[in-house]
Amino acid sequence: MNTNSSRSTQITPQRESRESTAMCQHQPPCPSADSADREAAHPVAHHPEQGWSLLCNGVLLFDDTGELLPDGKIVAPHRPSGTRHVTTAA
Repeated sequence: MNTNSSRSTQITPQRESRESTAMCQHQPPCPSADSADREAAHPVAHHPEQGWSLLCNGVLLFDDTGELLPDGKIVAPHRPSGTRHVTTAA
């Protein structure tokens, strides 16, 4: 039995960038998945019960602030800087 497929599933950088920009129909367009402000893109699917949102630039954004980029790279959870002092209500 031959398990090799004649179809390629690799995404070339050109194809990836076209897919990411094709998803975003906003004017001005949302930040791309490889930009520093990628989290500012509009959500196209939001699943708070599962803890994630899909942004229009193809980024999966998780509630713990981790991210999965369209090219498969993982961005570890990160907290905003400047939050050393946490205030709680009594």
